[in-house]
Amino acid sequence: MNRIARLLFAKGIIAVFIGIIFFGSTTRLEAIPAFARKYKTACATCHNNWPELNDFGRAFKMNGFKFPKDDDQFVKDPPLMLGAEAQKEQFPYSIYPGELPILPIAFRYSGYLTYNNKQPAQVEAANGFVPRTTLFTPNTVTILAAGSFGPSVAFWIDDDLSTNGSGAAGGLGDGYIKANNLFSFLHIPQNDFNVRYGQFELDLPFTQARTINLTDYAIFAETATALNGTTSNPMALADGQTGVEFGGYPNHGNTWWSVAVTDGATPRNSKDVYVHIAQRFNLESDPAVRKEVQAAGATGVRDHTSLRVDGFGYYGVNDLNRDGSISTDLGVIREPFYRAGGAFDYKFRNRFELWGLFEHGRDSNKALNGDGTGLVAATPVTFTGGFAEAEFWAYPWLIATVRYDGVNSPTDQQLGMSRHDTRNSFVPGVDILFRPNIKWEAEYTYAFEQPVPGTSDFYRASQLITGIDFVF
Repeated sequence: MNRIARLLFAKGIIAVFIGIIFFGSTTRLEAIPAFARKYKTACATCHNNWPELNDFGRAFKMNGFKFPKDDDQFVKDPPLMLGAEAQKEQFPYSIYPGELPILPIAFRYSGYLTYNNKQPAQVEAANGFVPRTTLFTPNTVTILAAGSFGPSVAFWIDDDLSTNGSGAAGGLGDGYIKANNLFSFLHIPQNDFNVRYGQFELDLPFTQARTINLTDYAIFAETATALNGTTSNPMALADGQTGVEFGGYPNHGNTWWSVAVTDGATPRNSKDVYVHIAQRFNLESDPAVRKEVQAAGATGVRDHTSLRVDGFGYYGVNDLNRDGSISTDLGVIREPFYRAGGAFDYKFRNRFELWGLFEHGRDSNKALNGDGTGLVAATPVTFTGGFAEAEFWAYPWLIATVRYDGVNSPTDQQLGMSRHDTRNSFVPGVDILFRPNIKWEAEYTYAFEQPVPGTSDFYRASQLITGIDFVF
């Protein structure tokens, strides 16, 4: 056997061995094979490690799920036209014509295998039994639909048909309609001013609903609860919101802005506001390459080397005591809160990416006075935290990741969630694209220390998750 043959044989054995080890599941990975069918193209056209978007995929999404240039020439599965072109000239004396994409539907299935750190008996008694291992168990079946209703209107729907069992807790993820060129009559360039309406994930610097990770970013899941006071705010940045969002991608998509007005996490008359702005700096040395949707080199099309910086903020008011649970002598208690932070994302072609985020949260807090008939100011509930993550492509199909998560919350520590004010975790992982639409993954979480109830001991709820996720 010659040297090349031995090398190929060794790589094949390693790939099979890794695939066997990491057979299991993922959580919320999503991609849309419906687009691949529409354009008769590969998933890699828009994804380097699905559902993470590459430069072309990002431009495709910004453009209302259409190719950024000459879309009509690339469509291989043409839509159904709803009216004739001549009707455009007759508007407003006729219905403006549109189009229906042909079956823009895809499905996702995932299952999981987990290995949990040994659980102390006191934790089991307090929180319930958690087995050390679970085998390949059906996790989620999701229907995905997205597309465009013409040159300026896009839509997205993802709905869990079943979650962790036979249809249990299935529900809507995102469901919205988006106008990409609503104010063209004012000569505003395409995609510079968009309007999105429905239920959607906030325009976060990094998505959690469509992340490559198997576990959540801790800071995005952080909520605020006071040990001494009235604050009990269920709002987490990662939660889906209902509302309307205005945004756009000027400067050839290098500037990114959005302002969302949402219902918030609790029923009330007032609304919350979320703002996000980002600027990407293209670091390619060739000016001509910087103007292209994607760069190109000796190995073909690739992402630009770039640096993006973000700023974001969320302001809302949490309504409490509508049911008199705090005090029947008081009316509705209104507690303002905010979340604010910044982020960065550095990409080096299709080989390496490093990103991170910092967030600070503050909730105003009140407490009952001595006789329970009024309120006095109490210590605000605050927290800070964030994450840093790196991704490295050894091969286009073999990707390594490592992540650090940290949240500093004195209140969480007082409530017994962690040993220290700061709880952090380290999360190495690996992704293997067994096929363009089949992904094998593994992620190990080295967790923070938690107190064991009734003792002076602590333990780590560390966990290994391995799995398979596929879409069709």
